[in-house]
Amino acid sequence: MTIADATPDLEQVDRHDRAFLGHPKGLGYLGFTEACERFSYYSMQTLLTLYMVNYLLLPGHIGKVTGLAWLRGWHYPGLEGQPLSSGIFGDYTSLVYLMPILGGIIADKLTGRRVALIAGALVMALGHFLMAIEGAFLFALLALIVGVGLFKGNIATQVGELYTERDLRRAMAFQIFYIFINVSVIAAPLISGTLGQKVGWHYGFGCAGVVMVLGLFIYLSGRKWLPADLAVAERSPNQLIGRIVAGAIGIAALVVIWLLISGVLFSSWLVGTISALVMVGALYWFLTRNLSRGDRFCVLTLCILIPVMAISLLTNQEIFNAYLVWGDKQFNLTFMGTTLPSSWLITLDAILSFSMLVAVAAFWKWWSLKRREPDEISKMIIGSFFTIAGGACLFIAAATQPAGGKIGIFWPFMFHLLNSIGFAHILPISLALFTKIAPKQITATVIGLYYLAFFAANKMVGYVGGLYSSLPTTTFWLIHVASAAFGLVAFAVFKLVIGKRMMGSPQDQAAALS
Repeated sequence: MTIADATPDLEQVDRHDRAFLGHPKGLGYLGFTEACERFSYYSMQTLLTLYMVNYLLLPGHIGKVTGLAWLRGWHYPGLEGQPLSSGIFGDYTSLVYLMPILGGIIADKLTGRRVALIAGALVMALGHFLMAIEGAFLFALLALIVGVGLFKGNIATQVGELYTERDLRRAMAFQIFYIFINVSVIAAPLISGTLGQKVGWHYGFGCAGVVMVLGLFIYLSGRKWLPADLAVAERSPNQLIGRIVAGAIGIAALVVIWLLISGVLFSSWLVGTISALVMVGALYWFLTRNLSRGDRFCVLTLCILIPVMAISLLTNQEIFNAYLVWGDKQFNLTFMGTTLPSSWLITLDAILSFSMLVAVAAFWKWWSLKRREPDEISKMIIGSFFTIAGGACLFIAAATQPAGGKIGIFWPFMFHLLNSIGFAHILPISLALFTKIAPKQITATVIGLYYLAFFAANKMVGYVGGLYSSLPTTTFWLIHVASAAFGLVAFAVFKLVIGKRMMGSPQDQAAALS
């Protein structure tokens, strides 16, 4: 297939369309579709651990889950209760970050983006509705992983295709798209979280499914305002259905294979560390086979940054897991005689995260008017200090909790505030750093590698979060403080040893090495 065959006919989109806030009408349809998908996803992620700890994994219910006894026998041996829920959470959330890579390949090579996205939405909705059936819990998680894999990588690309490369509205379009996402993250715990905790768990999951179906209807109703699909989509309906079914089955099979392999590769911390080093080494070799010396050094730097990023993200990714369980049991969430659902802590975090992203960007814009703005690594070092301070707030909250009493909201609020400032300095800036360092030949691949840090971070959250029930709470949060401190030291070493080499062109970097 030639490049022309694989490229959508962008001229089928009306470039003069300004019907939606000065942008093409298709942006509105894509934005609302993504908002519904993110609402359903964060509804699920907010409720998942609470549902398992407070209901599904309790005696009388756990025996009804089809396949769980078999899975526990070889993948979660000896785990029960909260540690078991943490392990399941870690596997689910890590695979959600990994599978969109395969979903993108399926769309590019087999079905086109629209078919993959529609199939992903349908499978995700099925997964949410299956959560209402206790026995189908594992099948529901598998359906959600497959659905997100098919959906997630195939909607943002359509946003970019609404514009020519020289259209100055493109950057603002992605900012508007990002606002849709943030509004959904804020709303999901308020609506689905409240339904799940106050009315019934299945109502919360059902709400997520209904919204996902709504998103699919919105997408289908806006098809004529969206970019033309890839040439591979010009197949007969039967061929496309066969390909998408085969692709979905392939993703599901890879999930099961990964669970089988990871149970061996990460059977202990020592074996897991060795396995991670071997995989990073293999990844480096695969990516650098045909690159110059300077580009190989760039890729080596990025491969080192992936596990460093994963460790530094531990505290932030723990929010949906052990932190939520702790807050549900130990925080005083009563206001004016009403006890608020603990899921609202996620809404608080989402509001502060979005606010601090805007505030941090505005601060450095103001700073640059009078002084030299720090480089990316320096900002990540600054962010690590805030992440450490946020984790310290959780340690203080646990250390000062009165005997038999609950923790006031001050220290949790300070954690979310400081962690959000750290998040704003590390996450978007690290992505910018990856795109800056990446050799031009493999930039798109490097962006995919960036999200491997989230895959690894969530896998670690599954292990570390399981320690919550067996360690003193103060010790548990000190582990997270230590992970942020590790990130700080690693980023500082990176800046001191090789930082200057990364700031120039690949030619400058090669010269620095010679």
